[in-house]
Amino acid sequence: MPIDAETISALNALYRTKRVALLDDLREALHTQSRTTIFRVLSAAGYRTSYSHAGRYYTLKRIPKFDNRGIWRHRGIGFSVHGTLRAAVTDLVEKSPAGQTHSELQELLHLRVHDTLRLLVHGQTLSRRPFKDTYVYLSAKPRRASAQWAGRQQLAAAASPAELEPSRVIDVLVDLIRHPSDDASAVARRLRALGHTVTAEETEAIFLRYDLKKTGRSH
Repeated sequence: MPIDAETISALNALYRTKRVALLDDLREALHTQSRTTIFRVLSAAGYRTSYSHAGRYYTLKRIPKFDNRGIWRHRGIGFSVHGTLRAAVTDLVEKSPAGQTHSELQELLHLRVHDTLRLLVHGQTLSRRPFKDTYVYLSAKPRRASAQWAGRQQLAAAASPAELEPSRVIDVLVDLIRHPSDDASAVARRLRALGHTVTAEETEAIFLRYDLKKTGRSH
């Protein structure tokens, strides 16, 4: 059954005031309690579901401006060009030249993905290898995983604190003194926000080199 122009107009009016909407917002805007009707209208217009917040937010396909990793965030709500959280995590791992740790994925997606990673590994969609005190998640394709593992070794060597500028190491240590409960990812994010050029990997390497503490990453 075609969607009438008045209904499409009501949907567009909602998304002119809200870039993302909950089901209750859609019920009010479309004057219906029927989930079937709401999703029929959304499907006709083209929509996306958030990968965060248990998929409770909806936006129209024309609204998101995805970054080069296929992620778009609005007021803390995340959407992936690939749709679901599992698809987003799989794509990020597959495309990474050095795989991804949980802390790296958490920094990219702004939520913990321990359970998602466990399910992807169990379903053989991804593989993993122990790395220092965490896991590196890799492609399930052996040749691709091998190349990613080699890339991880190179990345770890490049991030050695002995090769970092002393000022960068000091920046990390000073920030940790001020925020002793934070992990390496949080420290790196805060320093980058202040204009310092330091990666999560470099910060993590400094943590490990000086045996500061566990970094709260996935095992």
